[in-house]
Amino acid sequence: IEQYEILALNATAKFVASPEGTALAYGSLVLMALLPIFFGALRSVHCSKSKNASDMPETITSRDAARFPIIASCTLFGLYLFFKVFSQEYINMLLSVYFFGLGVLALSHTLSPLMSRIFPESFPNKQYQLLFTQGSDDTKEEIVNYEFDTKNLLCLVIGAVVGVWYLLKKHWIANNLFGLAFALNGVELLHLNNVNTGCILLGGLFVYDVFWVFGTNVMVTVARSFEAPIKLVFPQDLLERGLGASNFAMLGLGDIVIPGIFIALLLRFDVSLKKNSRTYFYTSFLAYIFGLGLTIFVMHTFKHAQPALLYLVPACVGFPVVVALIKGELTEMFRTTAKGFPQEPRTKRIYQNS
Repeated sequence: IEQYEILALNATAKFVASPEGTALAYGSLVLMALLPIFFGALRSVHCSKSKNASDMPETITSRDAARFPIIASCTLFGLYLFFKVFSQEYINMLLSVYFFGLGVLALSHTLSPLMSRIFPESFPNKQYQLLFTQGSDDTKEEIVNYEFDTKNLLCLVIGAVVGVWYLLKKHWIANNLFGLAFALNGVELLHLNNVNTGCILLGGLFVYDVFWVFGTNVMVTVARSFEAPIKLVFPQDLLERGLGASNFAMLGLGDIVIPGIFIALLLRFDVSLKKNSRTYFYTSFLAYIFGLGLTIFVMHTFKHAQPALLYLVPACVGFPVVVALIKGELTEMFRTTAKGFPQEPRTKRIYQNS
C-alpha cells in the first residue's frame, strides 16, 4: 500500500473553483472513498472463510504494523530524492508501466464476482490453466500455476482496455477506476490480526502523516509529482470544462485503505458476535465519514493540505471504543482475531492443554 498520498487541493493560480464545483469535487471524493471501504469490508468477511489460495488474505501482525511507518517514511523520502535528482518524466513513465500491470490484475479481481452474477449458469465457462515449470521428470518444479476461467479472462480484457486508456491518456476516470480497484482489494485482502495491531498501525501512521505534511514539504511534493493511480482525483472545474477539466482535488489511497482494513476487522467482529447486528461496523463507518468531512472542512478553511489521518484515526478508533465501553464488550473486542473471532484468554488455553 502506498502511504505517501494526502488529501490535498491542487489549485492553479489562474482558476478559482466555483462553490458548486468545489462541493461536487469534495462530495465525489467522499463517495468514492466510501465505496471500496463498504464493499471491501463485506468481501473481507467471505475472504476470511475462503479456502481458495488466490483469495487468501494477507495478515498484518503487530510487528508488521510497528515497522510500516518506518518503511513508508523511507519509501517516501526515497521518492522525494528521486524526483529531485532524476527526470520526473522518466520516473513516471516507469511507474506507469508498473501500475498498468498491477491495475489490470486488481480491476480483474474486483470485477470477477460481478461477472459471476451477470452471466447465467448456462454460460459456457471453460477452465484454463497457466503452468510454468522448471526442470524435467523427477526434478520438475512449479514456478507459476495459475487457474482461471472464461469469466476471469473477460475481466482481464476489460482491465487491459482500461489500462491502455490510462497508459495513453492518463485520464482521471481511468486513474480512478484503477484507484478504486486498488483500494477495494486492499480492504478485502489485508487483514489485521487483532484490534491491538490496528491501533499500533493507525497510531504509527497518524504520527507519520502529521510529520511529513506539517513538518516538511516532502509529502506534498511527492503527491503532486507522482503520476500513478494511487490517489483518487476529481476536477473542481468539471462544470466549466467538462471531462477535459484539469484542476483536481485528490485523496490518497492510504487514507482509504488504512482506516478501511480497521473497519473491515470490526465488521468481522460484528459477524462473530452472531447478534444479527453490525453496530461496530456502522459506528466506525460513520466515524470515517465524520473524520473525512472534518479533514475537508479544515483544508478548505485554511487553504492548506491536511494529513487526513490526523482526523480519521481518532474518529475511527475512538468511536468504536466508546461504543464497546458502553456495551461492556471492550475486552472481547480487543481479543478479536483476523477472522473476527475472539481469542481465548491465555489462562483458559493453558488450563485446557493441561
